[in-house]
Amino acid sequence: MFTGLVQSLAAVVDLVEEGPGVRLIVRDASLAAGATLGDSICVNGCCLTVVAIDGSAIAFQAGSETLSRTNLGELAAGSKVNLEPSLKAGDQLGGHYVTGHVDCLGTVDAIEPEGDWSKYWFRVPAAQARQMASKGSVAVDGVSLTLVDVEDTSDGAGRFSVALIPHTLGVTTLGARQVGDRVNIETDVLAKYVERQLGGQGK
Repeated sequence: MFTGLVQSLAAVVDLVEEGPGVRLIVRDASLAAGATLGDSICVNGCCLTVVAIDGSAIAFQAGSETLSRTNLGELAAGSKVNLEPSLKAGDQLGGHYVTGHVDCLGTVDAIEPEGDWSKYWFRVPAAQARQMASKGSVAVDGVSLTLVDVEDTSDGAGRFSVALIPHTLGVTTLGARQVGDRVNIETDVLAKYVERQLGGQGK
């Protein structure tokens, strides 16, 4: 379990083909110093297991399913990723509960600069849009954000907006995102349970 508060904007060292997936290697001295084999670390919102540590380099394995359903398959050496170690009992919860299980790929639909701030719009499938509400929570590339607008689109999908402060733009991958980029989306876990319960009424 995670909070969506990114602790590091790290660089990808290498992606090595391995079986049906890849070995993803990132460099972060601080996280590497405190990590152990088998730890869970959220990488761009996707929960991955630490399989090797070599100095400041941390290695993960990502299978074909993960690569096809997240933007991890688009990474290359030099790409930046958001990292967050798993939540420990007693840690302060400053964001919201994030599982690290990506629900879908969203697309940056529009960017509206507002001085040093920016309003970002993301397009998502209708199934995920139904699990969103204004002032609710969403994780985009593992970053805990508050939903501003949620609306349907003319093609039957959905889209939502978030207001990004200068700090978030500077210390996460979101500041470098452009229109058309794909991002990992995880809706609020509580919204999933509510939708499930409501969907079963009258059956």
